[in-house]
Order: sequence, then structure tokens, then C-alpha cells
Amino acid sequence: MRRGKGMKFVGDSRISAERASKVPKDYSEYPGRTEAFWPNFLLKEWLAGAVFLVGFLCLVLAHPSPLEGMADPTDAAYIPLPDWYFLFLYELLKYQFASGNWIIMGILVIPGIAFGALFLAPFLDNGPGRRPRQRPVAVGMMLLGLASVIWLTYTSAAPVDWEERAEQNQPIPPGESIVDESHPGYAAYETSCLSCHGGELEGGAGPALVGGNEHSKEEIMDIAVNGIGSMPADVFQGTDEELEQLADFIIETNEAAEE
Repeated sequence: MRRGKGMKFVGDSRISAERASKVPKDYSEYPGRTEAFWPNFLLKEWLAGAVFLVGFLCLVLAHPSPLEGMADPTDAAYIPLPDWYFLFLYELLKYQFASGNWIIMGILVIPGIAFGALFLAPFLDNGPGRRPRQRPVAVGMMLLGLASVIWLTYTSAAPVDWEERAEQNQPIPPGESIVDESHPGYAAYETSCLSCHGGELEGGAGPALVGGNEHSKEEIMDIAVNGIGSMPADVFQGTDEELEQLADFIIETNEAAEE
């Protein structure tokens, strides 16, 4: 049989002779949409990274890290709080279904399901479209996770007075303690006041006794016996001599803090 016009020879008549190429087009066929990886693309990435780094450094200088005092195991009134990016997990542990006998649900099961679902979202919704309405599963799960994190973080942080918390637990560098434990009034302070006002008089359940203390010696003695504000009366149970030594200790510690 001669090869005539319009005739095609194939191995199997059930297989089409018109086969589409599976080799993707070269990027050179899209003028204006490509650029060299080096140095064009990397230069843009470096510039974007440098701008972000400079902005981050400016933020650190303008708003230093809110450090607190050293951990004090004797201060039972101190309530520790995690960093802001863990506040939503901290808040989750306050609910009945994620605390107490169900603590495993709060620390492993629920976070594991949430993060696992976000990990599987691209596989559950793998359509070719990239618009939000074309990927309802992935977008819906992401919005639900984002809303949950924002709400739990807000409900955890809203009741906290951050300025008062920082004022009552200011950091004191190691080796620079202003408390003179050899002072005669320190024993009375340790017995009657330390649990509420802290080992460095920095405050805790009670207000700080250093930095802004404007009470006279007589006023301090009166407050120790009769109380003031939320502080009840009869907290101090020592002798008159010990009371006077306590007041001297507080005044002298404030003087040392101002130096």
C-alpha cells in the first residue's frame, strides 16, 4: 500500500495518532514573565528581607521586651502567663472540657486535631483554582482556625492589667539586690510581709514597697497594724520594737533603691 495523502499508520487502530505533548512549555515562551534567578530574583529577596529586619530592629528598640523579675517559688500569689503567641492555648485549658480530668484533651487532642486539620487542608481541597471561593474547604478551615486563635487570645489577655503587672514585678539584675538581709527589721518583714510584697519588695499579691513609697515611718507602722485598702488589719503580729525595725527597714530599702 502506498502512503497517500491523509493516510496514517498506527500500531493499533484504537489508539489515536494525535498525541498531545506532555512536555511543559519552556518559560522563554512567556516573554516578560520570567527573570534570571541570579542576581535579579535573589536581589529582590535580599532587599525585602533587609527592610523587614530593619523594621523589626526599630520595633525592638521602641518597645523593649517586658521582662519581669526572677522566678520566686515562695510567691504563691504570682500568676505566670505565657507569651502572647501561646495565650490561646493557655485560655483553652480554662474550659471544663480541656482541664481537670480532661487535661489530655486540652494539651494534646484538641490542638493536635486543629493543627492536623490545617496540615491536611491543601490535600482535602486540591482543586486547580486559587480564588477563595474555589477552595471552600481550605479557606473555611483557615478562617475558623484564625478566628478561634484571635478569640481565645483576646479573652485571655483582656482581663490582665499589663502595666500594673509589670510595675509590681520589675526585674532586678542578679547580684544587685537592694535588700539588706542583715538589717534588724528584715526578720519581721520576712515573717509578716514577704509572701505578699516579694523578696525584693517588688510587690506580688500586695503593692510594691519600693519605688514611689511616700509614707513616713509612722504611717508605715500604722498600715502594718491597721491595714489599708485591700490589706487587712493585724497582719503584723510582732512587738513594738520589731514594728519600728520593720518601718526602718522599708524606708532604708527605698533609700537604697533611689541611689
